[in-house]
Amino acid sequence: MLDKLEKVEERFESVNEMLCDPDVVADMEKYKKLMRELKNLTPVVEKFREYKKTKETLDEAKLILEDSSQDKDFREMVEEEYLEAKENIVAIEDELKILLLPKDPNDDKNVIVEIRGGAGGEEASLFAGVLYRMYSMYAETKGWKTEIMSANETELGGFKEVSFMIEGEGAFSRFKFESGVHRVQRVPETESQGRIHTSTVTVAVLPEAEDVDIEINPADLQIDTFRSSGAGGQHINKTESAIRITHIPTGTVVECQDERSQHKNKDKAMKILRSRILDEERRKQNDAIAGERKSQVGSGDRSERIRTYNYPQGRISDHRIGLTLYRLESMLNGDIDELIDSLITADTAEKLKAEE
Repeated sequence: MLDKLEKVEERFESVNEMLCDPDVVADMEKYKKLMRELKNLTPVVEKFREYKKTKETLDEAKLILEDSSQDKDFREMVEEEYLEAKENIVAIEDELKILLLPKDPNDDKNVIVEIRGGAGGEEASLFAGVLYRMYSMYAETKGWKTEIMSANETELGGFKEVSFMIEGEGAFSRFKFESGVHRVQRVPETESQGRIHTSTVTVAVLPEAEDVDIEINPADLQIDTFRSSGAGGQHINKTESAIRITHIPTGTVVECQDERSQHKNKDKAMKILRSRILDEERRKQNDAIAGERKSQVGSGDRSERIRTYNYPQGRISDHRIGLTLYRLESMLNGDIDELIDSLITADTAEKLKAEE
């Protein structure tokens, strides 16, 4: 571990030097890339320097304690210092192990979240709307921007499906464990007998793909235009502003009819298309790495049932980590940090186990 840390510190010094070079400063792309790298290296280097300082204190105290000529009071004071440094160094080593874990390259990216009503008809569509609201409110607490990319609304105010982007640094790192099947147990408003119904909603979380991440050949795209329509088939406008893009090699189809401008709808559809294709490539890579799934909390598989929202009992249960919280209302209002933190902690523990 120490060899690895020495190399990280060397790279940190090297990046700092490069950032002072006028040629690098003039090249905006290179400068931004190095600044991102510096940001990632800084916490590791700061913790490593803290480790070295604590190790120095420990070694000095040990030498003094080995010298029997020192008076009793001074020895007691040094012994206290020694024990404190010994305790600190264990904690710092644990922190360094976590900091050295391979970082998900997508963690800092914006995300595209896709929510689709599953089993349960209108009730599933209504719950898709509840999840959209929960994620939007959570994004708001982080100061992140939410923008609907594509939506298929129902007459009762739910969504058959909705795709939206959350823009903010670290958005993917907080949302990535939301992919999968979300199950809701509640009495629908339309239910006269007061019986509890179970419905499901599927969530997919995709890191936003940038142009540099994936190249799409325009010749591989089939682009169709059609008229936008709202809930119940009402026409939103008379022009063919809605866009359907088919990526022929993969068969991926994206529709966008949220904007009145055909150009804006095409831009949004392309963003979703890029992210879906990149996500599929990422999924194939993960499948190819045999041990990868063992070191993950949830595989990001959209068919995996990850969570249950039980309204009568006011609880949310995450099945991957066996966590149950009895504060459904506040969580549906966007207060989901505790849940996300628990998932990140469990994922880190799994990865540390895999590194052993």
